[in-house]
Amino acid sequence: MPKMKTRRSAAKRFRVTGTGKVRYKKQGLRHILTKKSSKRKGNLRATGILEYMEAKRAKSMLPYA
Repeated sequence: MPKMKTRRSAAKRFRVTGTGKVRYKKQGLRHILTKKSSKRKGNLRATGILEYMEAKRAKSMLPYA
């Protein structure tokens, strides 16, 4: 059998933790930052965790993660 291919777009966006959760970088920190509060920008810096069903979909795109 040939190797399964990873969906590269998903591989660039998601990382799987040791416990199997899927982490992602939050959106909204690229531009138009002057109107956003420091607290809001700080919260956007932290990585997010995908919900169960979304994580299941992301993992199907990452066969070796």
